[in-house]
Amino acid sequence: MSFGDPNNPYGQPQGQPGPYGQPPQAPYGQQPPAPPQGQPGYGYPQQAQPQPGYGYPQQAPPQQAPYGQPPQVPQQQAYGYPQQAAYGQGGMPGMGMPQGYASWGARVGAYLLDGLIMGVVPTILYIIAIIVAASSGPSVPDTSYCAPGDYRCVTDAYNNMDTGMPVFAIILIALAVLTGIAGMLFLIAKEGSTGQTPGKKALKIRVVREATGQPLGFGMAFVRKLCHAVDGPLCGLGYWWPLWDEKSQTFADKIVGSVVVRSQ
Repeated sequence: MSFGDPNNPYGQPQGQPGPYGQPPQAPYGQQPPAPPQGQPGYGYPQQAQPQPGYGYPQQAPPQQAPYGQPPQVPQQQAYGYPQQAAYGQGGMPGMGMPQGYASWGARVGAYLLDGLIMGVVPTILYIIAIIVAASSGPSVPDTSYCAPGDYRCVTDAYNNMDTGMPVFAIILIALAVLTGIAGMLFLIAKEGSTGQTPGKKALKIRVVREATGQPLGFGMAFVRKLCHAVDGPLCGLGYWWPLWDEKSQTFADKIVGSVVVRSQ
């Protein structure tokens, strides 16, 4: 005990210094002094703040919505898959947005254009076949060798006249039929895959499913073509029906569930 120490005027025992890096030890019965707030005491290890891993972006704190409004949840979208628009808000990409049901005049005009485009080649083949058949032989038999008044000889000349069609003309007719069938299948395929034939594309209309707004497909487009048979009776009543129908549908459209719409 020392009475002359200014730092210990009452003569209380001082704490013993601790090992290097450790706080000094307090005397028996006393608590060690607490380190100041905000800074770690001498000898206490500092705790490092966790850092985000390399390559991971730092996340910004979420923004709070204004008072009284529900928080906005971002919409998730699968990587690489575009969002599909509902029917009436886009339809097929690249086909134009539907603008309502097609008019009766536009449908008739598209049908006539398709007939002109696909009927050119078969018509030319038919005309050539007729010309070949007409120029292949005489249309009146030769009766110059028959005696005057010999009706039997004249009758035999007519009966023995070769009225068969030339082979070349038959080939031309067969080609015309096959070309017509191929053209019809082409129109069905285009209508089933895109909803538009060349004539419909020119007049900016297309055939789609009423329920989904998507093209019919080849099978349903073929069935729709067959169902046009019910449009023909009663002076083609089914073809006239779109004039007053609220959805501008023929009988065939109602059977297969299709509509013809305008597009941009």
